[in-house]
Amino acid sequence: MHVSTHGMNNYIMANDTSKPSYNKQSIDTLKTSGFERRMSIAKTSLNIGRRWAGNSVSGMFLNKEARTARNQAFMEAQANYVAEELGKLKGSVVKIGQMLAMYGEHILPPEITRALQTLNDDTATLTWPKIEQTLQRTLGDKLKELKVNPNPIGTASLAQVHRATVIATGEEVVLKIQYPGVADAIDSDLALFKRLLKVSNIVPQTRALDTWFEEIRSLLHNEVDYAVEAATTERFYGRLKDDPRYVVPKINRNYSSNRLLCMSYEAGIPVISDALKLLSQERRNAIGQAAIEIMMQEIFVWGEMQTDPNFGNYLVRVNEDPKGIDKLVLLDFGAIRQFDNHLLTIAHNLLRAGYHHNHAQMVAAMTGYEFFDTMSDKVRSDAASLFLLATEPFSDPSSNPDIPAECLDDKQRYIWANSKLHSRISAAATKAIQSFEFNLPPKEFMFISRKFIGAYTFCTVIDARTDSNKLVKPFL
Repeated sequence: MHVSTHGMNNYIMANDTSKPSYNKQSIDTLKTSGFERRMSIAKTSLNIGRRWAGNSVSGMFLNKEARTARNQAFMEAQANYVAEELGKLKGSVVKIGQMLAMYGEHILPPEITRALQTLNDDTATLTWPKIEQTLQRTLGDKLKELKVNPNPIGTASLAQVHRATVIATGEEVVLKIQYPGVADAIDSDLALFKRLLKVSNIVPQTRALDTWFEEIRSLLHNEVDYAVEAATTERFYGRLKDDPRYVVPKINRNYSSNRLLCMSYEAGIPVISDALKLLSQERRNAIGQAAIEIMMQEIFVWGEMQTDPNFGNYLVRVNEDPKGIDKLVLLDFGAIRQFDNHLLTIAHNLLRAGYHHNHAQMVAAMTGYEFFDTMSDKVRSDAASLFLLATEPFSDPSSNPDIPAECLDDKQRYIWANSKLHSRISAAATKAIQSFEFNLPPKEFMFISRKFIGAYTFCTVIDARTDSNKLVKPFL
């Protein structure tokens, strides 16, 4: 059994026989002091400034077309350089870049979005002596009660994960150990990141960008507070403990603090595992249905949502009995966002209109935010059509003649793998956005939109088929 890392600040626990992949580079110290990080960013900024000057001078004698092509290639190179330099720093700088890549596509040039998407959590590990020092500082004498495996089973931009055993009880746990200094560096990292974007000239300094930086600041401060994550994990544990389809790790408070999280070790296989593809269609359908249902509960019942739709936040525990229930293991409750009743009411109305595939109803549901209320009638109509397409898998097949024939099976279940829905939405959105007197969508809708895209991808990868009546009716 081993654990590999996928995506942001999480870990995957995989039941397979391959060898652990953690022979990667170890580092002895982190550049977590403000001075070191400022020096690193200053050096990057200086190099960027020199590059811009060189590019401007050497492009003076080109014609307009050649200069445009050259500038675009230069912008791509600049963006990649920025991402490469940021990737050398652990901590919130990497996280800020990842969050901007995930949610900033409406405010960032495509070159910078593409480059930031290359920022990876799966970086060098911090050496065991440094991790042990951190544990000693946090736990004191309690550390003697644990037998900790010095080899990490996951790394991320903010933390490292190690398996451990509680000696007295034999309980298998994992320790999510925050890197020293990263929590204190968030505000200065944000300031550095903004300065870097300004110097690199690759992002217009707009009010929308400032709003997103404030949102990222709030999310990051929340994410490094493991007392908040422990409480959130316990809430989800309480909600789901009696539902046999889900597993949520159990928090061990005895060894947890603001900067250390101890929870039960939960085994499973990754969503992308070939073993899942070998399951029967009905079993894969049940897993897909459970994945979408938990998202619906988060948005429409509990009003708080895990905002990172990354595959690394799920595992599947396959039941050895073919007639038994396969379980979805839910990991990482750090990136949680609460939604108010105003938003939930609007989201409900949009879902209801999507279920009935009713254009007039969708237009009527689009209200309550400046984004909607400032649209012209033409733009509102185009946006409503786009929302109807996005809610296709949640529509009643008897009300929606627009569902392509290959997307429904003989039981009227939606076949995600045949839908090409993401590319169809992207094509329709590109066309619609050209007609928008475009305002930035409310950030809450961007979080929900990302969550839905994650669900689309999940169901497509495991080739699940879902019943919209069973999924949507309970939430109408």
